[in-house]
Amino acid sequence: MFKPLALVAAVLTAFSLNAFAKTDLTVYTALEAEQLKSYKKAFEQANPDIEIKWVRDSTGIITAKLLAEKDRPQADAVWGLAASSLAILDQQGMLDNYAPKDLDKIGKNYRDPANPPAWVGMDVWAATICFNTVEAEKQGLTKPVSWQDLTKPEYKGKIVMPNPASSGTGFLDVSAWLQTYGEKQGWQYMDDLHQNIGQYVHSGSKPCKLAASGEFPIGISFEYPAVQLKRQGAPLDIILPKEGLGWDIEATAVMKGTAHADAAKKLADFSASPAAMELYKDNFAVLAQPGIAKPQTELPADYEQRLIKNDFAWASKNRDSILVEWRKRYDGKSEKVAGQ
Repeated sequence: MFKPLALVAAVLTAFSLNAFAKTDLTVYTALEAEQLKSYKKAFEQANPDIEIKWVRDSTGIITAKLLAEKDRPQADAVWGLAASSLAILDQQGMLDNYAPKDLDKIGKNYRDPANPPAWVGMDVWAATICFNTVEAEKQGLTKPVSWQDLTKPEYKGKIVMPNPASSGTGFLDVSAWLQTYGEKQGWQYMDDLHQNIGQYVHSGSKPCKLAASGEFPIGISFEYPAVQLKRQGAPLDIILPKEGLGWDIEATAVMKGTAHADAAKKLADFSASPAAMELYKDNFAVLAQPGIAKPQTELPADYEQRLIKNDFAWASKNRDSILVEWRKRYDGKSEKVAGQ
């Protein structure tokens, strides 16, 4: 016969186990792999009842995965994905509009304009040319200063850039060229650039890493890997083309229908907090909260002023048709992935 004391003990044990059970929060991200550990540690220290389970890949792949899972969502939240991608998810009704606690501290240009917003920005990343000075000297290459310079015949086969279908950096490049030059001239520019491309790769940081190692003398990438690699001693010049820089916002969102909505909202709160901005400032020169970023000596003081006027709504609305056209014209030089 089950004794009352044993029943009380069993109830107390179950309560105790339940009280200390952590919520596993599935978080999709396109953040650089080396950033995940410190971000996770800081969040979990502030929220010891929640444990992040990362699902990480490049921007285009994470975006496609989320869209494929629309009817059976697997992610609870997104922490670190392009705002242009989150805008697409929002158009599909996949995001839970939520105003994090520090929303009033976020710059208006760096959040979804809806109230409450569907996504809230973290930091900005922008297009950058990584130029290996040692390899350039060996090969007799001049230093480019503009996007147009990259179409010069001397760079034939010397340039590597991200594939816009898989990389957010690749897409912001293509979107920015179309916005800067206009559609007709933008595609003509990419036709000319394509003659000099050695390979399109599936990561935004990889072109800069390939340039740093000397595999290609020129990599079209973004400023984070350029700054990190230069600090590690790579023979890189960081070039910000004079026509202006395509850019996007790393942002955070809560997925609609998550079974862990409270935990996901705590993540959104943390991501928009000054504590999180202190983490972001180690990696990026422009943050969603003004007044926290510190100057990076590797970048010019007017870096933020070099960002083009970016129409995120246009980029999101036209993303599919842009990628169809891009693949038709240029996919023959794309890096092959396993299973292809």
